[in-house]
Amino acid sequence: MNNIKEQARLLVEKLPDHATWDDLMYLIYVRQKIAMGIEAGEEERVQSHDEVKRRFLAA
Repeated sequence: MNNIKEQARLLVEKLPDHATWDDLMYLIYVRQKIAMGIEAGEEERVQSHDEVKRRFLAA
């Protein structure tokens, strides 16, 4: 896995020329959330879809 600086550089290079700061911040946010989800899955800190539905329907 590349370091954060390299990952950020790659994100910037993929942006279209007309991209805004908001576009960049959104990409960083999404990338961070995906990484957090992958980490949670690897550490088995996730719940099944059925369990989440059960909890929300019970509330």
